[in-house]
Amino acid sequence: MSFLADALQRIKPSPTMVVTAKAAELRAAGQDIIGLGAGEPDFDTPDNIKAAGIRAIEEGKTKYTTVDGTLELKQAICEKFRRENGLDYKPNQISVSGGGKQVLFNAMLATLNPGDEVIIPAPYWVSYPDIVLLGGGTPVVIDATIASGFKVTPEMLEAAITPQTKWLILNSPSNPSGAAYGRDDMKALTDVLMRHPHVWVMTDDMYEHIVYDDFEFVTPAQVEPALYERTLTVNGVSKAYSMTGWRIGYAGGPIELIKAMAKVQSQSTSNPCSISQAAAVEALSGPQDFIGERAIKFWERRDLVVSMLNQASGLECPTPEGAFYVYPSCAELLGKSTPDGTQINSDLDFATCLLETEGVAVVHGEAFGLSPHFRISYATSNEALTEACSRIQRFCASLK
Repeated sequence: MSFLADALQRIKPSPTMVVTAKAAELRAAGQDIIGLGAGEPDFDTPDNIKAAGIRAIEEGKTKYTTVDGTLELKQAICEKFRRENGLDYKPNQISVSGGGKQVLFNAMLATLNPGDEVIIPAPYWVSYPDIVLLGGGTPVVIDATIASGFKVTPEMLEAAITPQTKWLILNSPSNPSGAAYGRDDMKALTDVLMRHPHVWVMTDDMYEHIVYDDFEFVTPAQVEPALYERTLTVNGVSKAYSMTGWRIGYAGGPIELIKAMAKVQSQSTSNPCSISQAAAVEALSGPQDFIGERAIKFWERRDLVVSMLNQASGLECPTPEGAFYVYPSCAELLGKSTPDGTQINSDLDFATCLLETEGVAVVHGEAFGLSPHFRISYATSNEALTEACSRIQRFCASLK
């Protein structure tokens, strides 16, 4: 009899963390590794935000705070939602946690019962299905393939909804594909949700500010105000403000849900880091100019990577609307072999051989629920990206 809980058998370690750790291990062993697996900006946290954190330490803001966030931070989040999304939340409708992942976990744990279904479009962020499983629910995955631009259609959503459906998790722009729903796309989905009043929507807007080609970001409750009372609008400071290590995520939603999430958090981690909360206030309330400037640099990198990958033999790389990932297909390479005779039968084989032969770390598509693809994060320098893509081209050309 195992000492460990049966629930652990339903989930797996985060594949993106595994790839990052493997790349670090090989690099420490002296190998020339270019890691394109990490989902975080390579830019530093802006100085004014760091200064706010230092100031909070010096002023003694090192005590417990309210379980789900300080009033000051909640007010800053309310203002952010008004300013950028046209959403009117009060502080008692705001939840603050130790990262966006905890926000999602709290919401699932607070709402799911055995038999409840959660619709998750694939490719998906690796943690969505496992969080649903830990919460006792059942993930229902819809394949949003390269043919549909990695976006779920209204017909797909309609077909997936059952009387047991409790949530739809929507991530736009998407990790891993970078696909994003414009206003018309979003309205078509919200029209479906309006026909099914028992279905709630959790929208993961973490990459809101990293969009390209004049794309206009929208969030569901903004497009369809009638969904406001059954939408959890999730965001955070990790991506736009380069604050991944500060661990602050937040959400706006109905009071009853926010209270339930606070109850879960009160018996798990309690409050998020007080210093990080003070820094997050400055992030949301201070100068925002740098966000657009950094998005332009990501835009340049996107164009570089898409161009070079589409020149690689056997790869097809769509152009994403946002985030800092591409999700190319390696379908044409399956069945081929490396010069030493290793056959490529899956995207995991592709990623493993690429790492071992060329020292480029990517994440295989199976981890995101849609194969045969792989994810590249282009949140690194142009020089590193150019070298990595050259190695990928060389690897693909070597397959027979």
